Amino acid sequence: MNHQNLLPKKRDLYYGGAWHAPKGGYLPTFNPANSDDLGPCAEANEEDVELAVQAAQQAQPAWAALKPLERAAYLKKVAHVLRENAFELAMLDALNCGNPICEMQRDALIAAAQIEYYAGLATEVKGETIPMGDGILNYTLRQPYGVCARIVAYNHPIMFTAAKMAAPLVTGNTVIMKPPYQSPLSSYRMMELLDGILPPGVLNIVTGATTAGQSLVKHPLIHRLALIGSVPTGRAIMKAGSDQLKHITLELGGKNACIIYPDADLSKAIPAAVNGMNFTWCGQSCGSTSRLFVHSSIYDQVLAGISEQIKNYKPGVPTDMSTTMGSIVSKAQWEKIMGYIEIAKKDGATLVHGGKAPSDPELQKGWFVEPTVFTDVTQKMRIANEEVFGPILSVLKWDDEESMLQDVNAVEYGLTASIWTTNLAKAHNTASRVQSGFVWVNHVGSHFIGTSFGGFKQSGMGREEGFEELISYTQAKNVHIVL
Repeated sequence: MNHQNLLPKKRDLYYGGAWHAPKGGYLPTFNPANSDDLGPCAEANEEDVELAVQAAQQAQPAWAALKPLERAAYLKKVAHVLRENAFELAMLDALNCGNPICEMQRDALIAAAQIEYYAGLATEVKGETIPMGDGILNYTLRQPYGVCARIVAYNHPIMFTAAKMAAPLVTGNTVIMKPPYQSPLSSYRMMELLDGILPPGVLNIVTGATTAGQSLVKHPLIHRLALIGSVPTGRAIMKAGSDQLKHITLELGGKNACIIYPDADLSKAIPAAVNGMNFTWCGQSCGSTSRLFVHSSIYDQVLAGISEQIKNYKPGVPTDMSTTMGSIVSKAQWEKIMGYIEIAKKDGATLVHGGKAPSDPELQKGWFVEPTVFTDVTQKMRIANEEVFGPILSVLKWDDEESMLQDVNAVEYGLTASIWTTNLAKAHNTASRVQSGFVWVNHVGSHFIGTSFGGFKQSGMGREEGFEELISYTQAKNVHIVL
């Protein structure tokens, strides 16, 4: 396949139903698997963001005035386009963010399914009546905020950019999406495909790095915004948005635990311990279970199983369908990951697998790291406390359950957890005690449409992917009428 033919022709900003050259100029984007220049991409500045917000603000009243099922019909058309072009969009992501096509080909389909889910809930955005006695009618309305902004992460560019438009649009808001600056190409192609489907100004795409993001957060006409990103970025957004008391949802990082009890079905738990790390996209996932807590009675057996399972992940060219593990998104992230490997060694952890760049000559120009496993890890080590966002699995041995659960909950994060046991009481008890917003028992990794996803502690604020996200894009108004 000639990948050059896949690249989007449009690289500008999309707002008000048209493409606009950025006043902030252009910056290059790269293929992280070989460092090839994939061409210039728009870099929005504050003036660009102002124009996009004005376009969205102008379009919002008419969009909100549509009947809910009319808005839903528009979104179903968007979902259809995503389904029809899913592989092409996935290939652009494989080129631009380094995750392998075997995994990314599902992302546009997942986005389409989430859009259809919210479109199907259009008539459920409703209030309630409150009994007040004769001669009085008291009821609530659910109304949109107006213009919303959503900033998304680089590990699943098209899935996040496409899916996260749904809840605000269904509820009558217009939206400005800011795709990841490291991998914006699929968002450009998406808008080439969607151009003309939605009314002008309803969906807008602004690409760029820090200046674009800060301008969106600070804009006084944006009252509702959301981020998928790191904890430091989330804190910066909270601080910047505090002056205007913006309504903010944050889906942030994780240092997630996978707990294997002695009675677990190891034929399933061992593969899950490896799969939960999301090695396919190099552990670049906020939900990766990067801390593996293994009971001492099964420790050696689990380690032997991991050594076999991890062989399924071998770095390769992301656009090759046979590749099971892609590249790191950038040189800066690669250097961060390699730095943590050295930190773990100095702190006394034992490297038992990986820990270096692959030797394959075909991969020497890209940012690749072998799947990496450390044993003899204790909770006091940095590798067990700080989010790496890379392919590093830390194994911690435990005997005492109370001490283990203290270690599980010792980190500042609380996004996901995976628990492996065949004891029903143990499963329920542990699920209630781990400080995480999303818990799997005898399962790992999956998200489910209709279930709310989000974290405890520093892993975020608010919930996404379920009905709770839909309602969060509305404001409740109470109306009291004396008849």
